[in-house]
Amino acid sequence: MGRKRRRIAEKGKGEEYEKWREQRIKENKGRMQKLGILDLSLKLKPKPPPQKIPRNLPSSDDKAHNSLPVSQPTRRSSRLKTLAPVSYVENRKPKFPENDEVEIHLEEGPKPEIYTEEHEMLLGDCEMSWTLLVDGYGNDGKRIYDPVKGETCHQCRQKTLGHRTHCSKCKLVQGQLCGDCLYTRYGENVIEANQNHNWICPVCRGICNCSLCRQEKGWRPTGAIYRKVVYNTLKLCSFV
Repeated sequence: MGRKRRRIAEKGKGEEYEKWREQRIKENKGRMQKLGILDLSLKLKPKPPPQKIPRNLPSSDDKAHNSLPVSQPTRRSSRLKTLAPVSYVENRKPKFPENDEVEIHLEEGPKPEIYTEEHEMLLGDCEMSWTLLVDGYGNDGKRIYDPVKGETCHQCRQKTLGHRTHCSKCKLVQGQLCGDCLYTRYGENVIEANQNHNWICPVCRGICNCSLCRQEKGWRPTGAIYRKVVYNTLKLCSFV
């Protein structure tokens, strides 16, 4: 019984305390409101941070577009505008002058170079024309060199494929000439020469004008002049 009464007494005291506490709070709020302290405290209370509005992120294409620098009009000095533009294209000069007249100058050798009517009678001729740079050439336009099947030309010293002459007198390598050399040097056709079983090479006729034979006679070689004549011959043929 004693414990129960004690609990009731404590409970009554607690209720009285709560009532007293609430009364004091009301009184304090009333005083603060009269003094304006309550309104001031509300003004000084920190405001909640504003909510962030999500922005639309640019796509990768927009970034690439925006990252490109804006093209600015090129500025050029007024002094440079008056100058002619410089061209760095290399203009190759022809090895020989391109003119209608071909001048041939040959240096004199130790011995004078003299020709007679006999030499003129030893020159050959041909009935059929000969096409240069075809016989013994590949599809790429280059000569086909073959150390096994090729035959050496006495004039140009090239061991290539193609037709070769065969001398009926000496039957030596000096009697072998390619079609191009025989036609440009001596005006003969290699096919007609091979059909003639009595054909004699220029060496045996004494009219060979290769570098070695001319030097043996004490004459200057005609290599540079030969290339010049062939150049102008091919140039002339291109207009025919």
